[in-house]
Amino acid sequence: MYPKAIIDLHCDTLTELNYTATGNQDTLDDPKRALSLSNIPQGVHWAQFFAIFIPDELRGQEAIDYFELNRESFVRQMRRFCDRVAPCRGLCDMKCAFAQGKTAAFLTVENGSVLAGDLSRVKELAQAGVRCITLTWNGENEIGSGHTTDHGLSLFGRALIPEMEKCGILVDVSHLNDPGFWEVAEIAKKPFVATHSNCRAIASHKRNLTNEMIREMARRECLIGLNYYVAFLDDEKNVPSLDVPYRHVMHFFEQGAGKSLALGSDFDGAALPECLNSMAKVAGFFEYLLARGVPQHLAEGVMFRNAEKFFRKNLC
Repeated sequence: MYPKAIIDLHCDTLTELNYTATGNQDTLDDPKRALSLSNIPQGVHWAQFFAIFIPDELRGQEAIDYFELNRESFVRQMRRFCDRVAPCRGLCDMKCAFAQGKTAAFLTVENGSVLAGDLSRVKELAQAGVRCITLTWNGENEIGSGHTTDHGLSLFGRALIPEMEKCGILVDVSHLNDPGFWEVAEIAKKPFVATHSNCRAIASHKRNLTNEMIREMARRECLIGLNYYVAFLDDEKNVPSLDVPYRHVMHFFEQGAGKSLALGSDFDGAALPECLNSMAKVAGFFEYLLARGVPQHLAEGVMFRNAEKFFRKNLC
């Protein structure tokens, strides 16, 4: 039994990375990738955040040029596969895509170095269709730092949050370190997201969220995407079955995040467990949750309803 829809808040399928470099420019329909338009399970409406990942070593104009190169690829592929996929900016676009039997594609950016320290670029990116920006990757940029340091937000980073909210771009705290997270929580007036992060109480990697972070995000009606990367699921990278991601799901529920939890696969950007390394297996996770006694409304919440509700309020 598959859910009627799946909304996935993060994949790296658009850009060429170590896990996905195949030489095929049509990255969105490459059978060698975990996520491919041709592999969407029959009968499932699929919405996907396609991230343009900016490597940490790219700064300034190099980061801007890299973004533009991949944005052009996104636009080209939206045209090439227009019979199966539609670029979307909000809930109405997504519903229209679903009604036409198409995948709903949202353009996002992973690593705020794309802004090159220039607040005016926020509006430019919004006009270009970017709907979400992951503030940092693992290292430092003009905004703040990922888990490799304990540095909080810069002055630019603190000014950036309200500008992103003003321009309608979602603030993504995945990869941001602990001090940076709490500074975002202090500054943000609107709900923010963690597109691909898990529970630190289950897997202790610094990329995961603490119980306090999860409860804060739940309180603010934020959105959290469950990440399938083996190191974020288990400290020993031992994920032999769906029992492991299930433990994260249940822990999120225990922290009060039942209405905030969604999916954030990290498809084509991370080493995935056998049990979640394809679109069909992700769709099958729904039936697994039901079989474990998760009420249907909560299981559907994780698969698509929580994100759909969040989009209705925050992604216009």
